[in-house]
Amino acid sequence: MANAQQTAKMREGNGFIAALDQSGGSTPKALGLYGVTEDAYSSETEMFDLIHQMRTRIIKSPAFSGEKVVGAILFEQTMDRNVDGTPTATYLWETCNVVPFLKIDKGLEVEANGVQLMKPIPGLDDLLSRAVKAGIFGTKERSVISAANADGIKAIVDQQFELGAQVIKHGLMPILEPEVTISISDKAEAEDMLLAEILRHLDALPEGQQVMLKLSLPSKANLYKPLVDHPKVLKVVALSGGYPRDEANAKLAQNTGMIASFSRALTEGLSAQQSDTEFDAMLGDAITSIHAASVAG
Repeated sequence: MANAQQTAKMREGNGFIAALDQSGGSTPKALGLYGVTEDAYSSETEMFDLIHQMRTRIIKSPAFSGEKVVGAILFEQTMDRNVDGTPTATYLWETCNVVPFLKIDKGLEVEANGVQLMKPIPGLDDLLSRAVKAGIFGTKERSVISAANADGIKAIVDQQFELGAQVIKHGLMPILEPEVTISISDKAEAEDMLLAEILRHLDALPEGQQVMLKLSLPSKANLYKPLVDHPKVLKVVALSGGYPRDEANAKLAQNTGMIASFSRALTEGLSAQQSDTEFDAMLGDAITSIHAASVAG
């Protein structure tokens, strides 16, 4: 079963989840926004060394603590690496009082019926076993909705809950993430369909099981309140989805009971060229604003 202390911390949700899980495809962009251009590395190994340095700088910052950050989502390589000689997940929990999660999806299939399902995840049971040994509390798995297509949305939610069941068997807490693209014209209709499908699956979950949900900030405030209040849901978290931080915070504050799980919005304005004082101040301002939006409801 999931760690009881960590479960309680997530249930209380007095803060937000930091998404530090950029993988191979998104790492160059994340580094670029951090002021590290592609000519600074000549191999994938060097690229991942640099993104780990960035993540380590965030995690070790005095601004990053369990007082305002309740969880952090890690990329597999980050889980396998250390912070000051301590495995990353252990460092997060024992030093920062931050609950560690692991991104497990391996990217997206080609779009069909207005959605992109997750690609197969080879060796998933082995990865989940390693995650348990590494002190990981839960997982995160992302797929994408780009149209209000009933068949596609049903397929995407079916896949999310099927994968979630496999995660639960390992004693881990799944964060199911069927992201709705924020720029589509029928976003509100897609979200209505998504809500109905998620509720159908939640009602069918075996007694005693729970999941978490990571969802795009909805077009209609408090649309997902039935999920926030559902006994089979430990926590509903919001992704920024490309909104600038101020806009994402404003939208989040309108949704009672949802907390943030921001990536780009968290690291917005951070730079490798900043002094530690400048970096810590910028990160501190970001954490304070995202925390305030997360607890506003």
